[in-house]
Amino acid sequence: MVYVSEMSTSCPADYRSELEEMTYDALTNLTIPFYQVTTDEAVTMEDCLDINERLGIEVVKTIFLCNQKKTKFYLYITPADFKFVTKDFGKKLDIPRVSFASAELLKERLGVIPGAATIFGLLLDSDHEIQLVVDRTVASRDWFGCSAGSVTNYMKLPTKDLFDIFLPYTGHKARIID
Repeated sequence: MVYVSEMSTSCPADYRSELEEMTYDALTNLTIPFYQVTTDEAVTMEDCLDINERLGIEVVKTIFLCNQKKTKFYLYITPADFKFVTKDFGKKLDIPRVSFASAELLKERLGVIPGAATIFGLLLDSDHEIQLVVDRTVASRDWFGCSAGSVTNYMKLPTKDLFDIFLPYTGHKARIID
């Protein structure tokens, strides 16, 4: 069982990563409402079950992928229970084989450690080298639940605000797939 604080609509008192601070600064500046919780380390989807219960939503699974040459990057967001198969992903996007990006690339490109990959990592992608791919079932939800940029802070925010306000702010567009 993972410790999960009560929900709050204010920023956390302390930030665990530079990205986490950037996330809350962006949401505040964009006036996007959110609910956040602080937690023990939550790295796996199983760890997120208690977080899901507290937030009243399902935290998404966020996968960071790259091509073999490590020149093309993909941030793939799916439901938590989705079984990911790289071959199927490549077919859906009509791209050559992809693989999971290394911990080093995850830190370099998204500013996080394994387990903390989040859509907010796009704040660090000013050159727009990361293609965002979102599962249609996630895109159609009322609420989007994810890491705020660390393995000890999770949040939910309106999915509509994420797509209509946050993504245009970063200059990224989501490719929605089934």
